[in-house]
Amino acid sequence: MVAGERPKFYVYDVIGGWDNDSGEFVKAVHATDAAAIDLHINSPGGFVYDAVSMFEALDAHPATVDVLIDGLAASAASFLAMVGDSVKIAKGGRMMIHDAQAIAWGSPADLREAADLADEVSNDISQYYAGRAGGKATDWRAAMTATTWYNAQQSVDAGLADAVTGATNRTTGTSNRSRLIRARAAVTLRGVS
Repeated sequence: MVAGERPKFYVYDVIGGWDNDSGEFVKAVHATDAAAIDLHINSPGGFVYDAVSMFEALDAHPATVDVLIDGLAASAASFLAMVGDSVKIAKGGRMMIHDAQAIAWGSPADLREAADLADEVSNDISQYYAGRAGGKATDWRAAMTATTWYNAQQSVDAGLADAVTGATNRTTGTSNRSRLIRARAAVTLRGVS
């Protein structure tokens, strides 16, 4: 990294598992000496505790963390985004929140225990949304239970994000209009239609 550049971290895949565990991410955050960090997210989510460890590493870091949701922040990626001092979402981006998912095998007692644990984990996750966006954790939990999808503006309206990025149309404005006219003229002069 060049001195003075903001480090950029990317969460562009499933969080956790064999190919993308949080260990390397957390080590990289701890090794970063910067006043500000950009966290880019385009992820379907993943393993809860990998996302928790990533959140905690960023939250404990003294840098300002600016989150940019470049596409999708679903499931665990959506609560990871809550670590941002600012959260911006692409105009075509989406966020999705839902209850924790579990895979269980065993006796009825084992299955009840797994369901109870999934409820407890979901309650914990709801605190991330309430902590950033406000409102009651129980209201966030209701939205999670319903599996709620938010487009970019809805994310801002709900308090999950601060702003929509890319909201300007690059073909408008005098400078872009002039470029468009020059490009059309160049094509016309070459006889290409």
